[in-house]
Amino acid sequence: MTDLSPSAAARTGGFRFDNTWHRNLAGTYVEQAPDTAPDPKLIVLNDALAAELGLDAAVLAQNPAWFAGGALPEGAAPVALAYAGHQFGGFSPQLGDGRAHLIGEHVAPDGRRWDLQLKGSGRTPFSRGGDGKAALGPMLREYVISEAMAALSVPTTRSLAVALTGEDVRREAGRLPGAVVARIAASHLRVGTFQFWAARGDHATLARVVDYAIARHDPDLTGRDDRVLAFFDRVTTRQTRLVAAWMGLGFVHGVLNTDNVALSGETIDYGPCAFMEAYAPGTVFSSIDHQGRYAYANQPLILGWNLAKLAESLLPLMGNAEAAVILLNERLAQVEARYRAEWLAVMRNKLALEGEDGGDTDLAEGFLAAMEGQGADWTLAFRRLTDAAAGDVTPLRALFADPARLDLWLPLWRARLRSDAPAHLRRANPLVIPRNHMVEAALQAAEQGDLAPFRALVAEVTDPFTDRPGREAYALPAPSGFGDYVTFCGT
Repeated sequence: MTDLSPSAAARTGGFRFDNTWHRNLAGTYVEQAPDTAPDPKLIVLNDALAAELGLDAAVLAQNPAWFAGGALPEGAAPVALAYAGHQFGGFSPQLGDGRAHLIGEHVAPDGRRWDLQLKGSGRTPFSRGGDGKAALGPMLREYVISEAMAALSVPTTRSLAVALTGEDVRREAGRLPGAVVARIAASHLRVGTFQFWAARGDHATLARVVDYAIARHDPDLTGRDDRVLAFFDRVTTRQTRLVAAWMGLGFVHGVLNTDNVALSGETIDYGPCAFMEAYAPGTVFSSIDHQGRYAYANQPLILGWNLAKLAESLLPLMGNAEAAVILLNERLAQVEARYRAEWLAVMRNKLALEGEDGGDTDLAEGFLAAMEGQGADWTLAFRRLTDAAAGDVTPLRALFADPARLDLWLPLWRARLRSDAPAHLRRANPLVIPRNHMVEAALQAAEQGDLAPFRALVAEVTDPFTDRPGREAYALPAPSGFGDYVTFCGT
């Protein structure tokens, strides 16, 4: 029976840990406590998320070591998880949590189960020579962008808190304040989790982990003879919807390796991600993606590639190998069509189209073709469709260097509009996203001890659809002097 006394609340902060991974999957992790932070200080606490999870924000605020490393809430059972992964196409048979610790699984009052993970919390046996630490800037970056994604209704891990550790970390830029982000996820099961055991030929452990994943994310499939194939179908559905949502927002994940593909269908790992401004299909932000493998337009192709690696990992559990290969290849052949259907649903919503029509794909692609090469900002172009639907095309045309193709497209679009188009478009297309220059300015200020710009940015991006005075600076693209934006992985 759960202890609900005031003294218990002080020890737990409302966390109700039930650590099934720790209890049921021995051998798939290493028991490992986070490093002890010399001077923990909680600088950001997500009060709204804490309330959703049934946590006591006041108690959490009094226990910064829970989030920076060292002391942990009662019931925690910290571990570092094992997984493998294809990174930029090359297979690494052992990756794992090199600077993260799964603290435990919290069961919220509504019965939903959430992983609590600390990132930047110290070395583990999977660190591969790294220091296991993280700098403040990247941890705040994950917080602001993941919370923006949640506000945009994109499945994502969430950020509960960011804490300073009281020690500096050494990076190329010099000594930076060390920090930890506390991340909430439906689970940290990844394609790479299955790859780890499949690569070792340990099919018994693979079967345990797959059945655990099914029980956790698709419990209605438990015990079915076809559960492995059915689970593959569910993951495919979640991933196609997720990538379609990214594409609709101009979001570039930047490091879509198999170890960053969550089986829950959540966006995970916000290292080198960014939002595209001027529409350009080849947009890349990551400093190490020299070939454009994870460029904006390539994300649907990588979706299929990653699902193929998932299929390969599941193959040993599907009985007759020849029959299983046929079944999985049939599913993989359908991925592109499934993605296109999800993408078209996103675009119909963003364009406020009435019902469904066979020409809608051409209509959606026609808008993108009109934008390409014109310097038209992705987010503003879709937002200003609101004005165009109400009869004023001037704000939209102003985004285009040459609006000739846009002018040809507009009558075709108007013929397909739903009756409530202006109001719908305002709900479907955000005014505010985490603009790259605003993110960088906020992080630089935070590293100098000023959190006010960061807090203001979080307030803006977590209310992305509302028109109100004073938001103009957050809604506009970077000034011309900002230059090309480059992001970094593993910082």
